Amino acid sequence: MFDEKYLDDLLSTPGTALIEDFKRLDGDIMILGAGGKVGPQLALMAKRAADAAGSGKRIIAVSRFSDPYVVELLKENQVEMISADLTDPAQVKALPKVKNIIYMVGRKFGTSAQAGDTWMMNAGVPTLVTSHFGAARYVVFSTGNVYPLSDLANGGSRECDPVGPVGEYAMSSLGRERIFEYAARHLGAKVLMFRLNYAIDLRYGVLCDIAANILEKKPISVRTPCFNCVWQGYVNEVALRSLLLASENVEYLNVTGPETISVRAAAEAMGSMLGEEPIFDGEETNQALLSNASKCIRHFGYPAYGAEQLMIWQAEWLKNGGRLLNKPTHFEERKGKF
Repeated sequence: MFDEKYLDDLLSTPGTALIEDFKRLDGDIMILGAGGKVGPQLALMAKRAADAAGSGKRIIAVSRFSDPYVVELLKENQVEMISADLTDPAQVKALPKVKNIIYMVGRKFGTSAQAGDTWMMNAGVPTLVTSHFGAARYVVFSTGNVYPLSDLANGGSRECDPVGPVGEYAMSSLGRERIFEYAARHLGAKVLMFRLNYAIDLRYGVLCDIAANILEKKPISVRTPCFNCVWQGYVNEVALRSLLLASENVEYLNVTGPETISVRAAAEAMGSMLGEEPIFDGEETNQALLSNASKCIRHFGYPAYGAEQLMIWQAEWLKNGGRLLNKPTHFEERKGKF
Protein backbone atom coordinates (compact mmCIF):
# COMPACT_ATOMS: atom_id res chain seq x y z
CA MET A 1 0.00 0.00 0.00
CA PHE A 2 1.31 3.48 -0.82
CA ASP A 3 2.22 6.07 1.80
CA GLU A 4 1.08 9.69 2.11
CA LYS A 5 3.87 11.03 -0.08
CA TYR A 6 2.84 8.66 -2.87
CA LEU A 7 -0.81 9.63 -2.38
CA ASP A 8 0.04 13.33 -2.77
CA ASP A 9 2.08 12.50 -5.87
CA LEU A 10 -0.77 10.48 -7.40
CA LEU A 11 -3.27 13.26 -6.70
CA SER A 12 -1.07 15.92 -8.29
CA THR A 13 0.36 14.26 -11.41
CA PRO A 14 -0.85 16.24 -14.45
CA GLY A 15 -2.03 14.46 -17.56
CA THR A 16 -0.90 15.28 -21.09
CA ALA A 17 -4.15 17.13 -21.87
CA LEU A 18 -3.67 19.50 -18.93
CA ILE A 19 -0.07 20.23 -19.92
CA GLU A 20 -1.20 21.02 -23.47
CA ASP A 21 -3.99 23.25 -22.12
CA PHE A 22 -1.46 25.18 -20.03
CA LYS A 23 0.49 25.92 -23.22
CA ARG A 24 -2.65 27.65 -24.54
CA LEU A 25 -3.74 29.37 -21.32
CA ASP A 26 -2.40 32.90 -20.95
CA GLY A 27 -1.56 34.43 -17.57
CA ASP A 28 -0.66 33.34 -14.07
CA ILE A 29 -2.91 31.25 -11.81
CA MET A 30 -3.96 32.04 -8.26
CA ILE A 31 -5.67 29.44 -6.05
CA LEU A 32 -7.76 31.14 -3.38
CA GLY A 33 -8.49 28.88 -0.40
CA ALA A 34 -5.57 26.62 -1.28
CA GLY A 35 -5.13 25.34 2.27
CA GLY A 36 -8.38 23.33 2.35
CA LYS A 37 -9.05 19.67 1.62
CA VAL A 38 -8.58 19.80 -2.15
CA GLY A 39 -6.42 22.89 -2.60
CA PRO A 40 -2.90 21.68 -1.73
CA GLN A 41 -2.74 18.89 -4.29
CA LEU A 42 -4.51 21.04 -6.89
CA ALA A 43 -1.87 23.77 -6.40
CA LEU A 44 0.87 21.18 -6.70
CA MET A 45 -0.66 19.78 -9.91
CA ALA A 46 -0.84 23.29 -11.35
CA LYS A 47 2.83 23.87 -10.56
CA ARG A 48 3.86 20.55 -12.12
CA ALA A 49 1.76 21.20 -15.24
CA ALA A 50 3.14 24.73 -15.64
CA ASP A 51 6.71 23.44 -15.36
CA ALA A 52 6.05 20.62 -17.84
CA ALA A 53 4.46 23.07 -20.29
CA GLY A 54 7.47 25.40 -20.03
CA SER A 55 4.99 28.25 -19.64
CA GLY A 56 6.74 30.16 -16.88
CA LYS A 57 3.39 30.72 -15.17
CA ARG A 58 3.34 31.79 -11.55
CA ILE A 59 1.24 29.42 -9.43
CA ILE A 60 0.18 31.34 -6.32
CA ALA A 61 -1.55 29.58 -3.42
CA VAL A 62 -3.48 31.83 -1.03
CA SER A 63 -4.86 30.74 2.34
CA ARG A 64 -4.46 31.27 6.06
CA PHE A 65 -2.39 28.05 5.97
CA SER A 66 -3.17 26.64 9.42
CA ASP A 67 -1.94 23.11 8.60
CA PRO A 68 1.88 22.71 8.85
CA TYR A 69 1.73 19.62 6.61
CA VAL A 70 0.26 21.70 3.77
CA VAL A 71 2.81 24.48 4.21
CA GLU A 72 5.69 22.01 4.04
CA LEU A 73 4.21 20.19 1.04
CA LEU A 74 3.85 23.39 -0.99
CA LYS A 75 7.21 24.74 0.13
CA GLU A 76 9.01 21.52 -0.86
CA ASN A 77 7.47 21.74 -4.33
CA GLN A 78 8.22 25.44 -4.79
CA VAL A 79 4.61 26.61 -4.95
CA GLU A 80 4.44 30.33 -4.19
CA MET A 81 2.39 30.99 -1.05
CA ILE A 82 0.65 34.09 0.28
CA SER A 83 -0.88 33.96 3.75
CA ALA A 84 -4.06 36.03 3.82
CA ASP A 85 -7.43 36.31 5.53
CA LEU A 86 -9.80 36.75 2.61
CA THR A 87 -12.55 38.20 4.80
CA ASP A 88 -10.32 41.28 5.25
CA PRO A 89 -10.85 43.76 2.35
CA ALA A 90 -7.36 45.24 2.80
CA GLN A 91 -5.69 41.83 2.49
CA VAL A 92 -7.70 41.01 -0.64
CA LYS A 93 -6.73 44.33 -2.22
CA ALA A 94 -3.06 43.59 -1.49
CA LEU A 95 -3.09 40.40 -3.61
CA PRO A 96 -1.30 40.60 -6.96
CA LYS A 97 -3.75 40.73 -9.85
CA VAL A 98 -3.69 37.70 -12.13
CA LYS A 99 -5.75 36.54 -15.11
CA ASN A 100 -6.80 33.13 -13.74
CA ILE A 101 -8.45 32.32 -10.41
CA ILE A 102 -9.33 28.92 -8.97
CA TYR A 103 -11.77 29.96 -6.25
CA MET A 104 -11.97 27.38 -3.44
CA VAL A 105 -13.01 29.53 -0.47
CA GLY A 106 -15.98 28.19 1.47
CA ARG A 107 -17.44 27.21 4.82
CA LYS A 108 -19.81 24.33 5.49
CA PHE A 109 -19.54 22.92 9.00
CA GLY A 110 -20.74 24.99 11.95
CA THR A 111 -23.29 26.68 9.70
CA SER A 112 -26.26 25.87 11.92
CA ALA A 113 -24.69 27.64 14.90
CA GLN A 114 -22.99 30.51 13.02
CA ALA A 115 -24.95 31.15 9.86
CA GLY A 116 -23.67 34.73 9.56
CA ASP A 117 -20.06 33.56 9.41
CA THR A 118 -20.99 31.05 6.70
CA TRP A 119 -22.75 33.69 4.61
CA MET A 120 -19.76 36.02 4.93
CA MET A 121 -17.38 33.30 3.76
CA ASN A 122 -19.60 31.91 1.01
CA ALA A 123 -21.19 35.11 -0.35
CA GLY A 124 -19.30 38.05 1.19
CA VAL A 125 -15.77 37.02 0.21
CA PRO A 126 -16.76 36.54 -3.46
CA THR A 127 -17.85 40.19 -3.51
CA LEU A 128 -14.42 41.29 -2.26
CA VAL A 129 -12.61 38.99 -4.68
CA THR A 130 -14.55 39.93 -7.82
CA SER A 131 -14.29 43.63 -6.96
CA HIS A 132 -10.50 43.26 -6.85
CA PHE A 133 -9.85 40.87 -9.74
CA GLY A 134 -12.64 42.10 -12.01
CA ALA A 135 -12.54 40.60 -15.50
CA ALA A 136 -10.44 37.55 -14.63
CA ARG A 137 -11.22 33.92 -15.49
CA TYR A 138 -12.73 32.12 -12.52
CA VAL A 139 -13.34 28.44 -11.85
CA VAL A 140 -15.59 28.66 -8.80
CA PHE A 141 -15.82 25.62 -6.54
CA SER A 142 -19.47 25.16 -5.66
CA THR A 143 -21.47 22.14 -4.55
CA GLY A 144 -24.17 19.74 -5.63
CA ASN A 145 -26.03 20.93 -2.52
CA VAL A 146 -27.48 23.78 -4.59
CA TYR A 147 -29.80 21.12 -6.07
CA PRO A 148 -32.66 19.53 -4.14
CA LEU A 149 -32.75 15.82 -3.37
CA SER A 150 -33.63 13.89 -6.51
CA ASP A 151 -35.44 10.64 -7.14
CA LEU A 152 -33.03 7.75 -7.59
CA ALA A 153 -34.65 6.82 -10.89
CA ASN A 154 -33.79 10.23 -12.40
CA GLY A 155 -30.03 9.63 -12.47
CA GLY A 156 -29.14 12.83 -10.63
CA SER A 157 -29.58 16.57 -11.22
CA ARG A 158 -28.31 18.10 -14.44
CA GLU A 159 -26.85 21.56 -14.87
CA CYS A 160 -30.04 22.73 -16.60
CA ASP A 161 -32.29 21.62 -13.72
CA PRO A 162 -33.75 24.19 -11.33
CA VAL A 163 -31.75 24.75 -8.15
CA GLY A 164 -33.42 24.15 -4.80
CA PRO A 165 -30.98 24.63 -1.91
CA VAL A 166 -31.97 23.24 1.48
CA GLY A 167 -30.46 24.88 4.56
CA GLU A 168 -28.12 27.81 5.18
CA TYR A 169 -25.01 26.14 3.73
CA ALA A 170 -26.70 25.32 0.44
CA MET A 171 -28.40 28.71 0.23
CA SER A 172 -25.16 30.60 0.91
CA SER A 173 -23.39 28.42 -1.67
CA LEU A 174 -25.99 29.51 -4.20
CA GLY A 175 -25.30 33.06 -2.98
CA ARG A 176 -21.65 32.54 -3.94
CA GLU A 177 -22.73 31.53 -7.43
CA ARG A 178 -24.97 34.59 -7.77
CA ILE A 179 -22.12 36.98 -6.90
CA PHE A 180 -19.91 35.46 -9.61
CA GLU A 181 -22.82 35.58 -12.05
CA TYR A 182 -23.08 39.30 -11.29
CA ALA A 183 -19.34 39.69 -11.97
CA ALA A 184 -19.75 38.00 -15.35
CA ARG A 185 -22.65 40.25 -16.27
CA HIS A 186 -21.26 43.55 -15.02
CA LEU A 187 -17.47 43.22 -14.67
CA GLY A 188 -16.57 41.17 -17.75
CA ALA A 189 -15.55 38.13 -15.69
CA LYS A 190 -15.38 34.71 -17.35
CA VAL A 191 -16.86 32.12 -14.99
CA LEU A 192 -17.34 28.38 -14.66
CA MET A 193 -19.33 27.06 -11.67
CA PHE A 194 -17.71 23.83 -10.51
CA ARG A 195 -20.49 21.90 -8.72
CA LEU A 196 -18.63 19.11 -6.94
CA ASN A 197 -19.78 16.12 -4.92
CA TYR A 198 -17.84 14.28 -3.45
CA ALA A 199 -14.03 14.17 -3.81
CA ILE A 200 -12.16 11.08 -2.57
CA ASP A 201 -8.64 11.57 -1.17
CA LEU A 202 -8.50 8.54 1.25
CA ARG A 203 -7.75 10.97 4.14
CA TYR A 204 -11.36 12.15 3.93
CA GLY A 205 -14.49 11.64 1.85
CA VAL A 206 -17.68 9.59 1.80
CA LEU A 207 -15.84 6.27 1.52
CA CYS A 208 -13.59 7.28 4.40
CA ASP A 209 -16.64 8.15 6.53
CA ILE A 210 -18.28 4.80 5.83
CA ALA A 211 -15.12 2.74 6.37
CA ALA A 212 -14.24 4.58 9.60
CA ASN A 213 -17.73 3.93 10.96
CA ILE A 214 -17.33 0.23 10.16
CA LEU A 215 -14.06 0.02 12.10
CA GLU A 216 -15.47 2.04 15.00
CA LYS A 217 -18.64 -0.09 14.99
CA LYS A 218 -20.83 2.98 14.54
CA PRO A 219 -24.18 2.73 12.74
CA ILE A 220 -24.23 3.84 9.12
CA SER A 221 -27.40 5.65 8.08
CA VAL A 222 -29.02 4.38 4.89
CA ARG A 223 -31.81 6.97 4.90
CA THR A 224 -29.81 8.66 2.15
CA PRO A 225 -29.40 5.41 0.22
CA CYS A 226 -26.96 6.45 -2.53
CA PHE A 227 -24.21 8.94 -3.32
CA ASN A 228 -21.81 10.04 -6.04
CA CYS A 229 -18.07 10.40 -5.53
CA VAL A 230 -14.97 10.88 -7.66
CA TRP A 231 -11.20 10.55 -7.37
CA GLN A 232 -9.70 13.85 -6.26
CA GLY A 233 -6.92 13.67 -8.86
CA TYR A 234 -9.62 13.88 -11.53
CA VAL A 235 -11.20 16.82 -9.70
CA ASN A 236 -7.88 18.67 -9.69
CA GLU A 237 -7.26 18.12 -13.39
CA VAL A 238 -10.79 19.02 -14.46
CA ALA A 239 -10.74 22.20 -12.35
CA LEU A 240 -7.52 23.43 -13.91
CA ARG A 241 -8.59 22.51 -17.45
CA SER A 242 -11.94 24.23 -16.86
CA LEU A 243 -10.22 27.63 -16.93
CA LEU A 244 -10.43 27.39 -20.72
CA LEU A 245 -14.19 26.77 -20.52
CA ALA A 246 -14.92 29.80 -18.32
CA SER A 247 -17.25 32.21 -20.12
CA GLU A 248 -18.92 35.60 -19.74
CA ASN A 249 -22.16 33.65 -20.28
CA VAL A 250 -21.26 31.52 -17.20
CA GLU A 251 -20.78 27.78 -17.58
CA TYR A 252 -22.09 25.25 -15.06
CA LEU A 253 -20.41 21.88 -14.57
CA ASN A 254 -21.39 18.97 -12.33
CA VAL A 255 -18.21 17.20 -11.26
CA THR A 256 -18.49 13.71 -9.82
CA GLY A 257 -18.09 10.08 -10.81
CA PRO A 258 -20.38 8.32 -13.30
CA GLU A 259 -21.62 5.72 -10.79
CA THR A 260 -24.57 5.97 -8.44
CA ILE A 261 -23.22 4.08 -5.43
CA SER A 262 -25.37 2.31 -2.85
CA VAL A 263 -24.42 3.19 0.74
CA ARG A 264 -25.33 -0.33 1.86
CA ALA A 265 -23.41 -2.03 -0.96
CA ALA A 266 -20.32 0.15 -0.40
CA ALA A 267 -20.38 -0.57 3.34
CA GLU A 268 -20.76 -4.31 2.80
CA ALA A 269 -17.91 -4.35 0.25
CA MET A 270 -15.51 -2.39 2.47
CA GLY A 271 -16.67 -4.30 5.55
CA SER A 272 -15.59 -7.52 3.84
CA MET A 273 -12.19 -5.97 3.05
CA LEU A 274 -11.82 -4.73 6.63
CA GLY A 275 -12.99 -7.98 8.22
CA GLU A 276 -15.84 -6.21 10.04
CA GLU A 277 -19.61 -6.41 9.71
CA PRO A 278 -21.18 -2.96 9.10
CA ILE A 279 -24.05 -1.81 11.28
CA PHE A 280 -26.89 -0.02 9.50
CA ASP A 281 -29.42 2.48 10.78
CA GLY A 282 -32.78 3.50 9.32
CA GLU A 283 -34.62 2.56 6.16
CA GLU A 284 -33.70 3.47 2.59
CA THR A 285 -35.71 6.24 0.97
CA ASN A 286 -36.10 6.85 -2.77
CA GLN A 287 -34.27 10.22 -2.82
CA ALA A 288 -30.67 11.36 -2.47
CA LEU A 289 -28.37 14.25 -3.36
CA LEU A 290 -27.15 13.04 -6.76
CA SER A 291 -25.59 14.80 -9.74
CA ASN A 292 -25.43 13.75 -13.37
CA ALA A 293 -21.85 14.32 -14.60
CA SER A 294 -22.40 13.46 -18.28
CA LYS A 295 -21.43 16.99 -19.41
CA CYS A 296 -18.14 16.80 -17.50
CA ILE A 297 -17.36 13.35 -18.89
CA ARG A 298 -18.16 14.54 -22.40
CA HIS A 299 -15.58 17.33 -22.07
CA PHE A 300 -12.90 15.60 -20.01
CA GLY A 301 -13.44 11.83 -20.22
CA TYR A 302 -13.96 9.30 -17.46
CA PRO A 303 -11.96 9.32 -14.21
CA ALA A 304 -8.96 6.99 -14.28
CA TYR A 305 -10.16 5.21 -11.12
CA GLY A 306 -13.72 4.10 -10.50
CA ALA A 307 -15.63 3.41 -7.32
CA GLU A 308 -14.48 -0.21 -6.93
CA GLN A 309 -10.79 0.75 -7.00
CA LEU A 310 -11.38 3.66 -4.61
CA MET A 311 -13.10 1.33 -2.12
CA ILE A 312 -10.14 -1.07 -2.22
CA TRP A 313 -7.69 1.78 -1.63
CA GLN A 314 -9.85 3.27 1.12
CA ALA A 315 -10.05 0.01 3.07
CA GLU A 316 -6.28 -0.53 2.73
CA TRP A 317 -5.58 3.06 3.83
CA LEU A 318 -7.51 2.61 7.09
CA LYS A 319 -6.19 -0.90 7.72
CA ASN A 320 -2.66 0.44 7.45
CA GLY A 321 -3.26 3.39 9.79
CA GLY A 322 -3.19 6.11 7.12
CA ARG A 323 -3.55 9.68 8.38
CA LEU A 324 -7.07 11.12 8.39
CA LEU A 325 -8.15 14.77 8.22
CA ASN A 326 -11.13 14.13 10.52
CA LYS A 327 -13.41 16.22 8.31
CA PRO A 328 -16.56 14.15 7.79
CA THR A 329 -18.71 14.91 4.77
CA HIS A 330 -22.10 14.39 6.52
CA PHE A 331 -23.30 13.03 3.18
CA GLU A 332 -26.26 11.47 4.96
CA GLU A 333 -27.69 14.86 6.04
CA ARG A 334 -31.11 15.42 4.45
CA LYS A 335 -32.24 18.72 5.99
CA GLY A 336 -29.24 20.91 5.22
CA LYS A 337 -28.07 21.27 8.84
CA PHE A 338 -24.27 21.26 9.00
